[in-house]
Amino acid sequence: MPRNQFQRTVFAFLTVLVTVHAYVFYSLYVVNGATLRDLNGTTSVMYAINNQGGVYILGGFHPIWFVVIIEFLLAFCLELIYGSPLSFKLACKVFDPRTTHPVLFESAIICATVGLMCPAMSFIAALLYFPYYSGFTVMALIANWLRLVCFNFPFAFFTQMFFIQPLIRKTFKLLFRKDLKRRELEAQKS
Repeated sequence: MPRNQFQRTVFAFLTVLVTVHAYVFYSLYVVNGATLRDLNGTTSVMYAINNQGGVYILGGFHPIWFVVIIEFLLAFCLELIYGSPLSFKLACKVFDPRTTHPVLFESAIICATVGLMCPAMSFIAALLYFPYYSGFTVMALIANWLRLVCFNFPFAFFTQMFFIQPLIRKTFKLLFRKDLKRRELEAQKS
């Protein structure tokens, strides 16, 4: 879909914007919600977060918007530098983009992106949310990382494949409809 660096950056921005919000919600409510409610003696995750003074990240409690901004910046940089270029190369090793049906090729890119980004972002999350109050150990970090990969991978795969990427591709087509139309006309002339 994206044909130049500007379009790739916009596509990555839109993807990460939606993805980070989904993962923060998933992490706080689905993975850690019961623990947060139990520790704070509340019936709501939001009340639990407010009672403890925010979300525990980087060795302290911070508001949710801070968590979203930190994760967005890290994920956006990682997607531009690592995820997007490598996922395209991996998909090209398996399929030829000129002869493969676009849906199949885009699905291969999504699978490769999830396979690359999920372990990378889970490792970053393991570092960010590491319980520094109990001391740092490499074994605990690795255990937390593997635990996060196990929680995040199914969620990442299914949300990217069936919700986030279709939404982003539709939005991208709306934003760049003139360019896409021009490319279509050029292809018909050739």
